[in-house]
Amino acid sequence: MNKIKVLLVEDETSLAMILSDTLEAQGFEMRTAHDGEEGLRMFAEQKPDVLVADVMMPKMDGFEMVRRIRKTDSRTPVLFLTARSAVNDVVEGFELGGNDYLKKPFAIQELIVRIKSLCHRASAGNISSEEQEGGNVSPDNPNAADQWLSIGRYRLNVTSQILQLDGKDTELSHRESEILRMLVESKNNVVESKDILLQLWGDDSFFNSRSLHVFITKLRHKLSADENIRIINVRGIGYKMIC
Repeated sequence: MNKIKVLLVEDETSLAMILSDTLEAQGFEMRTAHDGEEGLRMFAEQKPDVLVADVMMPKMDGFEMVRRIRKTDSRTPVLFLTARSAVNDVVEGFELGGNDYLKKPFAIQELIVRIKSLCHRASAGNISSEEQEGGNVSPDNPNAADQWLSIGRYRLNVTSQILQLDGKDTELSHRESEILRMLVESKNNVVESKDILLQLWGDDSFFNSRSLHVFITKLRHKLSADENIRIINVRGIGYKMIC
């Protein structure tokens, strides 16, 4: 069985060493960078299976690093390590394309479990090499890697995370695109919050439920030009898209 290749980007040298040594002892293949610029370069060179990134770093913070990575790679799982736990900070990380977060201080065993969970979820998605490469393709020149979904007057390119209305493109975050895709694929039916949270966040904690609500509010705003589109909150169950 191939080892899981992890790129760890952490500016605290002692913590980076402890994490790297411990994860290697657990069978992971480790690469380490100590700031966002080095992490960006090593990500392109090493093509890791998982990126574990601190948020507060010199030269380039973790959020900016992941924002740049997501321009060309929308599929590699990203786990943020952060001392910041405010909902807005966590939501920002998810909007930029993060898949999970772990608040410092944390147990290394929890980090290991989360890394394995992210890899399992990525593998279960049967991600194609074309999707991993990303890229923007015009709806007039589609290829097999692109998936366009119709939402009233809007069109969603799931691959490039573009929401299109009357020829005008709006770039969505990775998390916004995935939530919208789940709602559209079950339009006029209730999608349980628990299902969204387990698939996209990996757990259905109260904190993640609050984050999901923030994303739903943002999606309602971005779809507001078509008055026939509604995302209804079905109390205690989930959300229903009507279009």
